[in-house]
Amino acid sequence: MSSSLLRIQSPAAPPPGTRFPFQPLLHLDELWIQVAGTLCNLSCTHCFVSSGPGIERHRLLAREEVRARVAEALPLGVKEFYFTGGEPFVHPDLLAILGDTLEHGPCTVLTKGTLFTRGRIRALRRLSDGARYVLEIRVSLDGATAAEHDRLRGPGAFARALEGLRRLDRAGLLPIVTVTRAGDEDALAFHERHLAMLRAAGLRRPRLKVIPMFRLGRERARSGDYRAEESLADLPPEAFDPSRLQCSRGRAVTSRGVFVCPLLVDEPAGAMSDRLTGSLRPFELSHGACFTCWVTGMSCGN
Repeated sequence: MSSSLLRIQSPAAPPPGTRFPFQPLLHLDELWIQVAGTLCNLSCTHCFVSSGPGIERHRLLAREEVRARVAEALPLGVKEFYFTGGEPFVHPDLLAILGDTLEHGPCTVLTKGTLFTRGRIRALRRLSDGARYVLEIRVSLDGATAAEHDRLRGPGAFARALEGLRRLDRAGLLPIVTVTRAGDEDALAFHERHLAMLRAAGLRRPRLKVIPMFRLGRERARSGDYRAEESLADLPPEAFDPSRLQCSRGRAVTSRGVFVCPLLVDEPAGAMSDRLTGSLRPFELSHGACFTCWVTGMSCGN
């Protein structure tokens, strides 16, 4: 790795005496499970965990490991589960893992939408029909056109994701479409433009979730790090709402342990413990990504 890339990936330390708010864990409702580790069928240029084919910085979690994490989480109050990667559908046991977990709470799978064979869609429909709790599928898009999406995810990714969305829709699985918004376009116009595209693509009742870009992983190398002023440093106590952020109610697990949230699994400060019980403590909101979440009201959850 070049020294210039190391500089991009290692932001300067804040001045001595800088104070950041500490986010308490108010209640543990959500568990994020990086089930596929950093393995993915795509190498997206804005991936905040820099995942891709053959990348195993965080490895796949075995079915037994996921069962153990779910069993650990339930007595602590966890009510819903999110499965991420990498790309969850590269995991050979994902359907079995979902079947296990749907016995205990609602599950959401976050996917790029490019691996939805007809057989996999039928299996997901059967899982959903037989489950005690709700199964949600979230598909990521990065624009309302192939040009916008494919410049980040690679040629043909937009067409494959749209076909996956159509198959989910035809199966009655009503996918949630997650769209990144990085420009200055009016929020309402942005929302309506993407809904119109999804309707035109054949989705009968499109559901849209808009999220910001985070300067982490490859996106940090692509667009630069957070600036010094993009920080919650010295936030006045009266301006701090402890219920505002997702880290007030969730934690993330990977093969490398427990982290404060799914965004910071590659940030040393994001690591909290080997066990969920060791992560039930306040977290210092000193990362630039914390600033993005704060100013946008962003939550990774549904």
